[in-house]
Amino acid sequence: MTSLILTTTARLLVALQLLFSIFVMLRGHHEPGGGFIGGLIAATGFALYAVAEGPGSVRAALRIDPRKVVGLGLACALASGFIGLLAGEPFLRGLWVELPSTKVGTPLLFDIGVYLVVLGGVLGMILALEEER
Repeated sequence: MTSLILTTTARLLVALQLLFSIFVMLRGHHEPGGGFIGGLIAATGFALYAVAEGPGSVRAALRIDPRKVVGLGLACALASGFIGLLAGEPFLRGLWVELPSTKVGTPLLFDIGVYLVVLGGVLGMILALEEER
């Protein structure tokens, strides 16, 4: 059964949830949030889209296999740790670079990695369960 209302609103809500998930991930350094919660919010947006349109539409919208997203996330998280080692500091030591308007550091790279791991892992499970039906 397909619902016109669900399919129409799902497209809008996915975009809003993705934007909100990025916002939550970026503010996670100083306030509640971070990569884990942001990844869950993004995955729920895609889960809604999978219910409305089917798992094939989600895979077409992603254009990348969720397992590759998990691998990319692990690579980002590990890279944030090795940057500290290359600088002569302990593994996963937070290092920052001062930019004109803000500070960017290795914790942000780690949060991006966690975001991608959670997004890919949850999406992989959701799509596998949807395709079983």
